Amino acid sequence: MAALLSWGRYPHHPQNAHAPAWRDGIHTALADASRTHGTMLPFGNGRSYGDSCLAASDDVLRTLSLDRLISADWNSGVLRAESGITLERLLEVIIPRGWMLPITPGTKYATLGGALANDVHGKNHHVRGTFGAHVPRFMLARSNGSVLECPPQDHAELFAATIGGLGLMGVIVWAEIQLMPIRSSLIDTRSIRLAHLDAFFELSAQFDMQHEYGVAWIDCQARGAQLGRGLYMTGDHAKTGALQVDTRKKRTVPFTLPVAQFNRVTLRAFNALYYRRQFGDVKASTVSYDPFFYPLDSLLEWNRISGRAGFQQFQCVVPAAVACDAIRALLDAIAKSGTGSFLAVLKRCGGQTSPGLLSFPLEGTSLALDFPQRDAANARLFASLGAIVREAGGRLYPAKDAQMPGADFRAAYPRWQDVERHRDPAILSRFWQRTTQS
Repeated sequence: MAALLSWGRYPHHPQNAHAPAWRDGIHTALADASRTHGTMLPFGNGRSYGDSCLAASDDVLRTLSLDRLISADWNSGVLRAESGITLERLLEVIIPRGWMLPITPGTKYATLGGALANDVHGKNHHVRGTFGAHVPRFMLARSNGSVLECPPQDHAELFAATIGGLGLMGVIVWAEIQLMPIRSSLIDTRSIRLAHLDAFFELSAQFDMQHEYGVAWIDCQARGAQLGRGLYMTGDHAKTGALQVDTRKKRTVPFTLPVAQFNRVTLRAFNALYYRRQFGDVKASTVSYDPFFYPLDSLLEWNRISGRAGFQQFQCVVPAAVACDAIRALLDAIAKSGTGSFLAVLKRCGGQTSPGLLSFPLEGTSLALDFPQRDAANARLFASLGAIVREAGGRLYPAKDAQMPGADFRAAYPRWQDVERHRDPAILSRFWQRTTQS
């Protein structure tokens, strides 16, 4: 099996994979890997961006072969599946039966176990919270040979530590998820042009709670009076229409490009064109779920565009009380740097409390965008951006991080010590080693 990397391809630490084919092979693979290499780490489909999915030993237990449906109650919408199944496969099964994932991240190629381990959130966090809030129970295999079925009323501390626990508690064997009923696979959307950042906060306050989904694309190169210009989009599941799986053909980036294809010139041109692509200030349409939730998935292996050096994503959330000023400062610093990504995402997070100890969202506003890897420039920019987030009382997303200072992580996630107390001693990631042991 070829060596594995994180989705951002930075830091560059190829992972050696051990892949059990059946659930009863997990303990053998876990024991063999930990005996030979000291520690290991569960690894799904590698959609985490930084080093949270990279083992400190560079040896991982890959779960993709554990991709079977175990049971489903199509009346109640409770489904149980092995942890290596991808969200794409789940959608293929549940949509024709009138169900939808209650929470979905920006890629359908994440696994069920990965969604739980990172407690992912989506465009409807303000309505439904995080993924872990919709998981009634799961099964966890640990290196001491135990196999524990964990509903929240049993093994309560381990249950909370596993949700958002970055795969450190053990190998998630299977998980149940409470699905959301839908009448159609179509999404009714509305896109509103934003002239500046204040418009986002005005529209978000007005419309977010009226719609299931809300998100904004932001021109990360705009400055001055146009700082924060973009497109604010709402979405709701259509009340009529077919229940069809989206099967449109995908394109693939065939190889890793030598250098990143976005720079100051191409970014400015793309962002200007994207902002003006919408005719009129408001556009309503009905679209398939796939382009609404997973626009980047239409281009397979799109991370190759960032070049051989890879890229980093910066994703933060800042509290609602200071969100406008903090996001303004972040966007101004990014625009001055002349770097950034084609897709800069701004969205509101609600006040729902996750059952997990290390859940990323808090009530406020989240900003996410990618940066091609340029070591010195990125280090300076991320230090500047991190200082703004720290002063605002916000935090960075571990699943997207590659260089958060340990002190910042420990301050932003004060329950990390509870997670460490329950961590399986045979499991250790480079992220956890970097942020808690240095």
